[in-house]
Amino acid sequence: MIGTGYVGLTTGACLASLGHHVVCADADSQKVQRLRRAEVDILEPGLPDLVRDTAASGHLEFTQDTAAAVADAEVVFLCLPTPMGAGGAADLAAVETVAGEIRTVLPEGSVVVNKSTVPVGTAQRVAELLGRPDVTVVSNPEFLREGRAVHDFLHPDRIVIGAEKEADQEAAQRVADLYGTLDAPVVLTDAASAELTKYAANFFLAMKLSFANNLATLCEHFGADIGDVTDGIGHDPRIGPAFLRPGPGWGGSCLPKDTHALLTICQQAGVDFPLLRATIETNVEHQYRLVERIAAEHGSGDGSLRGVTLTLLGLTFKAGTSDLRDSPALAIARLLKERGAELLAYDPALRGTTRPDLSDLLTLVDDPLDAAAGADACVVLTEWPQLRDLDWEAVAGRLATPTVHDFRNLLDPVRLERAGLRWHGVGRTPALAPRG
Repeated sequence: MIGTGYVGLTTGACLASLGHHVVCADADSQKVQRLRRAEVDILEPGLPDLVRDTAASGHLEFTQDTAAAVADAEVVFLCLPTPMGAGGAADLAAVETVAGEIRTVLPEGSVVVNKSTVPVGTAQRVAELLGRPDVTVVSNPEFLREGRAVHDFLHPDRIVIGAEKEADQEAAQRVADLYGTLDAPVVLTDAASAELTKYAANFFLAMKLSFANNLATLCEHFGADIGDVTDGIGHDPRIGPAFLRPGPGWGGSCLPKDTHALLTICQQAGVDFPLLRATIETNVEHQYRLVERIAAEHGSGDGSLRGVTLTLLGLTFKAGTSDLRDSPALAIARLLKERGAELLAYDPALRGTTRPDLSDLLTLVDDPLDAAAGADACVVLTEWPQLRDLDWEAVAGRLATPTVHDFRNLLDPVRLERAGLRWHGVGRTPALAPRG
């Protein structure tokens, strides 16, 4: 397993828990030392215990020596970062570098697995870089949700494995056999189809979120309730209820970079995909619209928020993780900052020694009451369940203006009203309690 981020570490620990012997390699020597002590840097439920237990059983090892890690391997997983590069394309530098490093030390007959999210054609590209006819490259995209990654691995909806040539199907089956004890359908296909499946899945989820956010705006216009509307359509099995909750926009480590990468792929292929462009544009426009709402209520009338202090509750891109990558909360924060607002923030995953340096954007504190002190309004940006249980009477006493903009429809507006607060949700009126 080369790379020990969310995907690599989760995949390695979970495969080890299934009885396989796994060696995880990472270039960061200090990280390797921490992992050998079962110290997991990322916030992922169940993962620290799994790392500790599988390491103690001898099924999981960690090393900085990539060559040593693959020297005796039957299957090598590439779990490397593929961030958004210039023009929105996926940056394959890490994948290509590692392919060059391992090409001469791979055992004869081994299988290299692209686990990273990569553009169509990457399996073929890696095979060319390896230059090893005796080594097969297959695609096995991950479908793990941060905050539920261990659960998703051990209880997958599907396992997709693609091999470039028909002759490589035996290698694809060997990879499928690694998951043999898991109860899930296995989709064996060609490499291009497997690679495109990952992008298509993330684009579809982003599209549903953009749809829900636009629908929420329509609900506000007509006085309808977004919770009831999405509940009404979500019971249709052709639609389903997942990813229909409105919010401050979508973000995270996957959806933004993957939708932009897919758009770049379409442009390179000469394929017009207006729905994909609209999905991305809608997300940005929705965030501007939410900031306009705050400016309209608390600003000076010209769109400026100079002299306005706002409390941001939640900064991670979703609850259950400490990940700030492309967080919609930070996107909203930047827009508010551009209009002159002073920002105080609290997030239960970013406290004490785990607190990142965001001093150029906002002041991050460890107590939500401290974050509310003297502010003109609270803005809920991450759906942390802990926020429901805040002492909202105390929050009301700290705020200069008793207003809460709940961009996750997380809170009970009746309770907040009793606490002396005005509640503003997304696609709902203050008289409607959140449902669903």
